Amino acid sequence: MSGVQSTAGDVDVDLRQLFASLARNWLRLLLFSVAVTALAFVLTSLATPKYRAETRLLIETRESVFTRPDGSGDNERPILDEEGVTSQVEVIGSTDILKQVARKLDLASLPEFDAASEMSTISRLLVIAGLKSDPSELPPEERVLKAFREQLTVYRVEKSRVIVIQFSSADPKLAAAVPNAIAEAYLEFQRGSKLESSTEATDWLKPEIADLNKRVKDAEAKVASFRSQSDLLVGQNNSALATQQLSELSSELSRVRAGRSAAEATAQSVRQALKGGGSIDAIPEVLSSGLIQRLRERQIQLRADIADLSTSLLPNHPRIRALNSQLSDLDAQIRSQAEKVLVGLLNEASSADLREKQLVADLNRLKVESARVSEEEVELRALEREAAAQRALLESYLTRYREAASRQDRNYLPVDARVFSTAIVPSESYFPKVVPIVGAAFVGSLLLMAIFTLLQELFSGRAMRPAAGARVTPVTVAMPARHAAELPEDDAPRAWVEAEEPAVAAPLADVDGEPQEMVDTQDDLAVADEPAAEPMQAPTHGGISIETAAERLIAGGAARAIFVSPEGDDAAATAVLVAREVADSGLRVLLLDLTASGAAAGPMLDGGRYPGITNLLASEAQFTDVIRADHYSDCDVMPVGTADPARAMRAADRLPIIMDSLTTAYDLVVVECGPADAGEITRLVGDGTEVLVSFLRHDDEIAYVADGLRAGGYEDVILVTPVGHHLPTTPQPTRTAA
Repeated sequence: MSGVQSTAGDVDVDLRQLFASLARNWLRLLLFSVAVTALAFVLTSLATPKYRAETRLLIETRESVFTRPDGSGDNERPILDEEGVTSQVEVIGSTDILKQVARKLDLASLPEFDAASEMSTISRLLVIAGLKSDPSELPPEERVLKAFREQLTVYRVEKSRVIVIQFSSADPKLAAAVPNAIAEAYLEFQRGSKLESSTEATDWLKPEIADLNKRVKDAEAKVASFRSQSDLLVGQNNSALATQQLSELSSELSRVRAGRSAAEATAQSVRQALKGGGSIDAIPEVLSSGLIQRLRERQIQLRADIADLSTSLLPNHPRIRALNSQLSDLDAQIRSQAEKVLVGLLNEASSADLREKQLVADLNRLKVESARVSEEEVELRALEREAAAQRALLESYLTRYREAASRQDRNYLPVDARVFSTAIVPSESYFPKVVPIVGAAFVGSLLLMAIFTLLQELFSGRAMRPAAGARVTPVTVAMPARHAAELPEDDAPRAWVEAEEPAVAAPLADVDGEPQEMVDTQDDLAVADEPAAEPMQAPTHGGISIETAAERLIAGGAARAIFVSPEGDDAAATAVLVAREVADSGLRVLLLDLTASGAAAGPMLDGGRYPGITNLLASEAQFTDVIRADHYSDCDVMPVGTADPARAMRAADRLPIIMDSLTTAYDLVVVECGPADAGEITRLVGDGTEVLVSFLRHDDEIAYVADGLRAGGYEDVILVTPVGHHLPTTPQPTRTAA
């Protein structure tokens, strides 16, 4: 039989052929787009126009410097942050405000807000079929709120304290009235909240102020009582009397000591002057004496007279002698008066000393008293602090109470928001926009129809061409004749005959890369599973070739191919050859080696030992770790592995799960089981499973194994032999070579 081996099954997309389909189908594209555009125009013309209006609020503090409590400055006013403004958005859209507006505008009487009153026929059918909830089951108020929320939009302008209230309706007057009513209701709600807060404040402050009055009186009474009991009389500068007296006495003592020291120093200087016979004119206390000053004046006058008379009279003249005698008496009187001054200074110093001693005694007594007063003042200051704190709290409460009461009485409650843009009746509807909708419908329908046409052309295969360098090389396989002497006696009539199929012409590529028509020289190859297409299949107990087995698996859409090799490792090459043959046709193929020696996967991986199915069963590896590529084809391999077989077989119940996963990822999973019976391959069988028996020499053992598998429930057992299969002498390029 002649098999066709694909050396490069990949194809490329012919973009010229693909986009040429748009030109061939331009009329269909245009008609579809025009139809969709006309439908969109009709729908937009029949749609009810919608009008939208909006009201804008600014969140700001409305207090002024004249009305702000305590006259606080602008920097102390409360300003809402981003979260606060967002919270006000939620307040505006709250159910209470919406209910209030709905009752004020009587929205329940409008059909636009009652879904149960204007249900279409399609909606009623959906309600009857149970595919849609019946709006009439909801209370009227909930239906109104639901429709209200669907047409209402409240949001905050980014990076600002502006809140926008938008409402859409089929009635332009209602579209403007609703946001204005919501803004008014919100301001009234805020005003009511402040009024409620002021009322609660006055109700709470009134009994607190009465209680604080009593506590302040008690605290001040305790201060006065403790002050009188402790004799803590207050003098000037709000200080204790004992402390003040101590301070004054200390000052007096310092002054007395200074006077005593000065008197003693002056007396000492006078004494030294009198004792040494020196002049006493330089002593201030002597000079301050009036008598001494008059004597000094008389002395000066006498000396002047003596000087005048000495010019005309002799020294022994009686007149001069009389004047000298008077002058001597004056010196004696001055000295006597100086001694009296000295006695006075000594008396003054003695008196100051006595005064000093008395002051020291009084000072010591006041020190003891001051120490006691200081100790009592600690407790007194604690009582005064308590009284002052109670008094300050009372004054604060009184101030707040008067402010809250005045605001409540005068009904002055400024809201921290104002409407700076009211909604006006819109003159133009925002929906439907006929021109944009019709234009979008035309462009969208044209684009969708173009995509559909391209996909149709792509999936039909008309826009596909072989990849560069791709070719199909004909391979002629001649099955060798087996002599009757080589067969068992009962199989002699079923001897193999030498048959050679004509080669199949490969598709040739012309100059511009377009594939030419492929001519098949043998019509019997058209159907792979017909008997005429399989002349190499031996009768009864004979086997088919590798190529025929691959064609059967491909044509039958098999998902699993279970190979049993009674002859052991020598016949395991059959599974490898079939897997490679199917992989060369372009399918994703995996060979699972379940032989004890790894005879199937070894040649595909050049004899290397890698993790495999035993590692996967033993939970030592994952799928990505145990699947490897065949070195000589596009087939993937899962070797036996390196884990302990006994440990792996304890998890043999996981084999069906692994097989299901592999069949999901691959088009065909080829399993080489070695010598096995029907019971041993039960876990490997699933939907789309083909059981094949590979052999090198047909004998009774092969027939016995095949009959055993048929008896085990596998009726369509296929015998495959690699005898006569020749590998190409030169490696052909595979799909990955492209």
